[in-house]
Amino acid sequence: MVAPVVIVIAVIIGYPLVRGLYLSLTDATEANVARDIGMNHIPATYQFVGLDNYTSVLSDGVFWSRLGWTVTWTVACVGITFTLGLTLANLLNRKLRGRTFYRLALILPWAIPAFISVFTWRLLYNEKHGLLNKLLQGGGIDAIPWLNDPTWAKLSVIAVNVWLGVPFMLVALLGGLQSIPGELYEAAEMDGASAWQRFRHITVPSLRSVSSTVILLSTIWTFNMFPVIFLLTRGGPGDATEILVTYAYRLSFVDSPRNFSSSAAWGVLILLLLSAVAVVYRRALRKQGEVW
Repeated sequence: MVAPVVIVIAVIIGYPLVRGLYLSLTDATEANVARDIGMNHIPATYQFVGLDNYTSVLSDGVFWSRLGWTVTWTVACVGITFTLGLTLANLLNRKLRGRTFYRLALILPWAIPAFISVFTWRLLYNEKHGLLNKLLQGGGIDAIPWLNDPTWAKLSVIAVNVWLGVPFMLVALLGGLQSIPGELYEAAEMDGASAWQRFRHITVPSLRSVSSTVILLSTIWTFNMFPVIFLLTRGGPGDATEILVTYAYRLSFVDSPRNFSSSAAWGVLILLLLSAVAVVYRRALRKQGEVW
């Protein structure tokens, strides 16, 4: 019964993973891989080099600087997204006029393909003709170099990713809120509990299983969020917004000569980092009595 799923996963995920791991142990580059030039076939000449690529990556300051910004980017995006998603979910869980409209409006960013959203934001951020700077100039404020200044570029990519990520948090947390029995709130209110006390002692513990899952998923997605960074800034200005996954892509598809082995080593290290985060996170949940 599970054979079709296993076969699909093995082909789509298993083979590329094994292939990438193998390439990371070689010196494969654009110059020594197998290729066809016209009618002539040139065989591969790359060789096995063991862990040399990993040693080179880990001893290079580029990896650690990219890792520092990637962690900062991930923590900021997940933290802000979760806070906004929880706030909006609490608001939409109440009876208010036009609730259905608000729900649809807030889920809209999730329904639009990411690349379309990013290109739209790129137009908004345009320093000379973007709507944001037009509004600022209308108020007598100088135009802001949203994507041309390192600090503003970092804030800009975080804002776009939060805008894309809030709907997922909202939907997941709203479902969790609606599963909490209303009798708990009624009993707490009758006992004189304030709104903050009800939120702290009923809402937060009841949402722990949902929130732990969405935080882990959001962390993995944000850590590997290629479209926002690459389409909005291409890692710039300079390398200010370059995260691990965009730099690995750059090594394999942008820089010349293309370094497939080094790019594969970066990919394996990213996988190991995320696996370590998942393991530590799971153990922390188990200590808190949560099953995941």
